[in-house]
Amino acid sequence: MIVADWPAPERVRAFTTVRSSPGASRTPFDTFNLGAHCGDDAAAVATNRTMLVERFDLPAAPCWLRQVHGISVAGFDATNARAPAEADAAITRTPHTVLAVLTADCLPLLVCADDGSEIAAIHAGWRGLAAGVIEETIQRLQAPRERLIAWLGPAIGPQSYEVGDEVRDAFLLRDAAASAAFVPTRAQHWLCDLYTLAWQRLTALGVGRINGGGFDTHTDARFYSHRRDQRTGRFASLIWIA
Repeated sequence: MIVADWPAPERVRAFTTVRSSPGASRTPFDTFNLGAHCGDDAAAVATNRTMLVERFDLPAAPCWLRQVHGISVAGFDATNARAPAEADAAITRTPHTVLAVLTADCLPLLVCADDGSEIAAIHAGWRGLAAGVIEETIQRLQAPRERLIAWLGPAIGPQSYEVGDEVRDAFLLRDAAASAAFVPTRAQHWLCDLYTLAWQRLTALGVGRINGGGFDTHTDARFYSHRRDQRTGRFASLIWIA
């Protein structure tokens, strides 16, 4: 696993799984796929999710989301932790409630208040990021923004993520400064830096303590990558209040 390297309070726990952990999934999902909607055998995914709780001593099964590349934010507490929600971000103030997002190139973003009172997990693919999933999530948190700490987890790196004009245009329509996250390659194509785009959005919101980044799921075999493999699994980024 990849433990989040950030100055979070002791009671906040956060990490990302890796694909090679012992699990039940077979090629091309080998071995620790946690995604239930990517073509893997359902029984294998269920086994892996059970193993996730047991192996990493989670206080409860994660609150899984039905991610749709949107901006909806689900709030979880002890009463609805088992109910799947169609959303791309989750928040909680309830201890032992495990939030999780699944990715395989998109950016997983974890957030906590510096007193450990509140946490969030965000699935930020380019569509959700451009549409405002970070903004929607931060607005739902009660802690003042100067008290928030963010960690940018494993995503496709800026040297591996080529996109078309439509992606760049979606960001520039909202903020001209987003041009700094795009480098031209060939006609109507650009290398896109999801980390820079997320950093810009967080900074604009007043979140100044931003950590992580520097991963590249496309070149790092520890992670699933849809861009690299097409048919592949998903790893999870998880956060909870102990």
